Amino acid sequence: MSDNIQLYRCLSQRLPSSEKKRLALITGARQTGKTTLAKATYSHLRYVNLDAPENREAMRTISSSLWARDIGLAVLDEAQKEPVVFDKVKYAFDDGALPFSVLLGSSQILLLKKIRETLAGRISIYELWPLMMHEIVNDSAAASTRDPIVDQLFSDRSCDDIFSRQPAVLLNDDEARRRSAEDYLLQWGGMPALLGLSNEERRQWLKDYSYTYLERDVVDLSRLDDLMPFRKFQRLSALRSGTLLNYSELARDAAVSTDTARRYLEYLRLSYQAFLLPPYHKNLTSTVVKTPKVYWTDIGLLRQLTGIQESVTGEIYETHVLGELMKWKQTLGRDGELYFYRTRSGLEVDLLLETAAGVVGMEIKSRRVLASRDMTGLKAIAAAVGNRWRGGLVIYPGNELKKIGTPQLWAVPSHRLFG
Repeated sequence: MSDNIQLYRCLSQRLPSSEKKRLALITGARQTGKTTLAKATYSHLRYVNLDAPENREAMRTISSSLWARDIGLAVLDEAQKEPVVFDKVKYAFDDGALPFSVLLGSSQILLLKKIRETLAGRISIYELWPLMMHEIVNDSAAASTRDPIVDQLFSDRSCDDIFSRQPAVLLNDDEARRRSAEDYLLQWGGMPALLGLSNEERRQWLKDYSYTYLERDVVDLSRLDDLMPFRKFQRLSALRSGTLLNYSELARDAAVSTDTARRYLEYLRLSYQAFLLPPYHKNLTSTVVKTPKVYWTDIGLLRQLTGIQESVTGEIYETHVLGELMKWKQTLGRDGELYFYRTRSGLEVDLLLETAAGVVGMEIKSRRVLASRDMTGLKAIAAAVGNRWRGGLVIYPGNELKKIGTPQLWAVPSHRLFG
């Protein structure tokens, strides 16, 4: 990867044209590239950063009736910093004088609160996540003419149809480029600013980010006076990425109440630091576990918080795979729901993707050599869902994409699925 690579962001496929009558909100974690994407996509629009106090003061002085004339079509960054902006944009939009505007912000709870109060039914929301493998593999010159294989899982095609058309192995350059991208994400995560830095600078950037997140986003969310309990809770949550969420255990280890633990995890979710994977809601084989699993969104931040610097543990690899799938689904707005399946009798499948066309099961293994037992859960789910079964994957860090069993069971290298 070049240090100066200009990355293509897949979200640009979905952003509306400024020629349409539309209000758009681009949100996501701090430093994921929202401003860069908005400036590149809407370079012809005025850019106003409301992080600057003087700009906030200027916004207060402009009357709603003159907003379309004095501000007009614009990109309004850190919009939640000046809530009156939402009311003025609404007035000008409803009046017909302002056909288009883009709002940016990383404080989801404040943004969504104002949108529910002011812009409900008028605004489209787009989420920008940390870099995906596909975005690192394909630079701007490639213009991303080919979507990764993962996108086809959201179609109505069977796994046999999808994967039988793929080569078993890739040629050297293509293979090396995808593996390089995956190795990078497994070590440093997907924050765009890290690409051009040395390893030591990356470590410092991630450390600084964790402090900036605490001092800005969490304070905005919660108005906490003492951040130390939250900092401890944050680290403990990162250490549990890929495991069942146990609020009582987290509360005990962080020395906070269970209610506080629930509130803290909601802060992590709302600020895009963590996400929850719900259990499948149907008893396909026996009584299912009803507790969600927690995953950290970015591997680089997970490593910084936990101190796990070198090894790729099973939990880190699973977090990486889940994150890539979740980011693709959310970024491209694909229809389908993600679950895990676990019964009280011990049957488990790491991931189920349910779409209108049926169910795809996925096991995630961090080793390069697979075993027959890796298919046990997938076969049980296939039998239970019957004709809604579209196929099953064992996702692993190996080299070969191949069929490994029936019904429609495939071994798929993760760098092939997401690259």
